[in-house]
Amino acid sequence: MLLAIDCGNTNTVFAIWDGTRFLCTLRTSTHHARTADAYFTWFSTLVKHYGIDARISDVIISSTVPRVVFNLRVFADRFFGCRPLVVGRPDCALPVAPRVDEGTQIGPDRLVNTAGAHDRHGGDLIVVDFGTATTFDVVAQDGAYVGGAIAPGVNLSLEALHMAAAALPHIDVTTPDRVIGTNTLDCMQSGVFWGYIGLVQGICDRIRAEYGRPMRVVGTGGLAPLFAQGERLFDIIEDDLTMHGLTVIHAHNKTKG
Repeated sequence: MLLAIDCGNTNTVFAIWDGTRFLCTLRTSTHHARTADAYFTWFSTLVKHYGIDARISDVIISSTVPRVVFNLRVFADRFFGCRPLVVGRPDCALPVAPRVDEGTQIGPDRLVNTAGAHDRHGGDLIVVDFGTATTFDVVAQDGAYVGGAIAPGVNLSLEALHMAAAALPHIDVTTPDRVIGTNTLDCMQSGVFWGYIGLVQGICDRIRAEYGRPMRVVGTGGLAPLFAQGERLFDIIEDDLTMHGLTVIHAHNKTKG
């Protein structure tokens, strides 16, 4: 079985893939000081709780937090006896090489989303991922990552607004009943919700105009379904795109090897 690990700035997700489906998906907060032993204690306890016979033979890791990779590699080696593939490292091949400026460091999550989206939906895509940052990834017809855009994430923007303006409360993003708020809370929720609707629409429209070909928009990340309620932002919503992309990259390396 394959253990796919996606380590983001806020959360780290572990998913067990049996070759046809994910048996379970486990989530924990990202912490650079967490040891290999601590990962295993947490992981094995939950797997046992779900009654899964997790005979892990392979591990693949995508991490936007470089400091956690070492302990995840030790975790894979010590407890599963395997050398993990790490997306972005030279020994982890991509199905199609990215076409960007020479020397550019591309976030592993963007490479993984590209691989997963192309495998399911072909090319000429815009992948919008609502994470700690809101990213826009352009997937060419042949599956190459060819660039995109990065904007502050929704929750990051809310936290910055609260921290910078002492009179404004911390809020959760929801779909507002009206655009014109009649109190502070409603005004903030309207500004954040409709502001990000406009941001996504505007950037996607400009990408389409610059790209010069019809493109479909794939939404992913926890807040994608919420923002899809406001307007027709996405042609497709994928809740497991990153994990699927990890299985695609793993299979490509197995075939290549």
